[in-house]
Amino acid sequence: MFQPRRQRDEAYDNEKAQALIRAVVIGCACLYLLPQIYGGIAPPEARFVAYLVTGHWVFAVALYGWIARHPGSNTPRRVVTFALDLGGMTYAMAVGGAPFLPLYAIVIRLIVGNGLRYGGTSLKASTAAALVSLAVTTYFNAYWRGNPFLVLTLAAITVLVPTYIYSLLERLRRAYEREQEANLSKSRFLAQASHDLRQPIHAISLFTACLRDAALGREELQMVENIDRSLQSVSRLFKSLLDISTLDSGRVVPRPEPVPVNDILDDVWRQNSEAAQLAGTVLRRRACASVVDTDRALLTTMLQNVVNNAIKYAPGRPILIACRRRGGRLAIQVYDRGPGIPAEHQDRVFDEFYQIRRRGDRDVEGVGLGLPIVRRLGALLDLAVTLRSVPGRGTCVTIGDLPLAEAPVPAAPRDALDPPATIGGLRVLLVEDDGAVLRATASLLRKWGCRVQAEAGIPAALPEIDLLITDFELGSGVTGTECIAAVRGLAGRALPAVVMSGHDEARVREDLGAPDIPILSKPVRPAELRSVLIAASIRLRPRPVPVA
Repeated sequence: MFQPRRQRDEAYDNEKAQALIRAVVIGCACLYLLPQIYGGIAPPEARFVAYLVTGHWVFAVALYGWIARHPGSNTPRRVVTFALDLGGMTYAMAVGGAPFLPLYAIVIRLIVGNGLRYGGTSLKASTAAALVSLAVTTYFNAYWRGNPFLVLTLAAITVLVPTYIYSLLERLRRAYEREQEANLSKSRFLAQASHDLRQPIHAISLFTACLRDAALGREELQMVENIDRSLQSVSRLFKSLLDISTLDSGRVVPRPEPVPVNDILDDVWRQNSEAAQLAGTVLRRRACASVVDTDRALLTTMLQNVVNNAIKYAPGRPILIACRRRGGRLAIQVYDRGPGIPAEHQDRVFDEFYQIRRRGDRDVEGVGLGLPIVRRLGALLDLAVTLRSVPGRGTCVTIGDLPLAEAPVPAAPRDALDPPATIGGLRVLLVEDDGAVLRATASLLRKWGCRVQAEAGIPAALPEIDLLITDFELGSGVTGTECIAAVRGLAGRALPAVVMSGHDEARVREDLGAPDIPILSKPVRPAELRSVLIAASIRLRPRPVPVA
């Protein structure tokens, strides 16, 4: 099971762990010191140390409880507790003499713990404070002054151990930076390669749509359908690569809102019905009336990847998407009756690029990124992702801990007098710097009855148009944002616009700064483009006036 990020962060909170160790170490010190004091081994003046150490242990336990209730980094709290720890150890050693000498091991533990948990600066400050503690103890205690070589040995240990640890920390930091840079380079490469390859695939997809509308024979039309299916497979692969690179970049920010679960189930079912039919699979979903508070797009992507994975690995077997309430929260589950996953592989199927392959297995589309994306998005949305599988019986993937929400206010129904959806006669300005994509898009729009002005850049003059369709990157440092602003300036009005891009949608949306502009990710499916044009056409047409 993969815990949500918030829970993992709390589990590994440095100050909380340090507080627990402090309580345990001081408790052990009590067990050592009290027999020394009350057994007559330590000098009589050390009796006050018993009260001091016991009080310090009570303080350590209370501090742990406080940090447990208020976790997180708190530098003043950390500095004060370190000063109290070191001050208490220094006083005990200065008063107690030889029997309390082992307490210096706790001082070394304080130095090492602070360095490993909080970095090189903390390590240096702790080392300097420990040397001061050693000097103070030597000054006030006759035993320490009478054993200068012992003091010299402890001073050497105090310097040498942190120095070695500091060198290890520096090596670890440099290795981490190299790993991070390599990871970012991989992400940049994946994003750029995905973008560059999306352009020709996008053009081929549009040309294929043009062919489908041509007067082709049955055999030729079947070939066009096969080409289109192959393109969709490649498109899904590039989407996975782009999703991974986008998640690596840290630019994905969840935008939670009340979302009817049934809308997501219906959307995922529609997207996968054709693929399921081709695989001989019956894909079913059970209606769910619940509403959850989450990011609609990211949750849809998670469920889409799980269902797509089930279709690939359980062809010809039934698949069910269903929901279940768990303690005031909701879980979405995807069941399949495929071959199942052996126990030794179940912990690794969420690793990037990991695929279960045996000798003689058939080739399966994809590179092993679907479930890793699900895991990452689950951590981002604070959702638990679990997998349960029995070889020979099937697999169940659960996306759980979805918080329930109030149902959103339904939108007002559209007037029945709206004109029928059609885009014939729609005047479109198409701006695209890639020649093949420009020709393919213009040809498809004209087949749909649109009047198209195709341009490779921002036009100098503007005829009367209804809609602007632009690529995001137009070359020479010009983006779709500048194109929309320039065209709207020429038109003298807020002309409706659509952006098509092979880049991350969040990055494009941030640059546009306009939530009302549709963004279509390349390669764009013709049906998706047509639906956007239909919506624009409906908004542009005057509404009929009802007859009284």
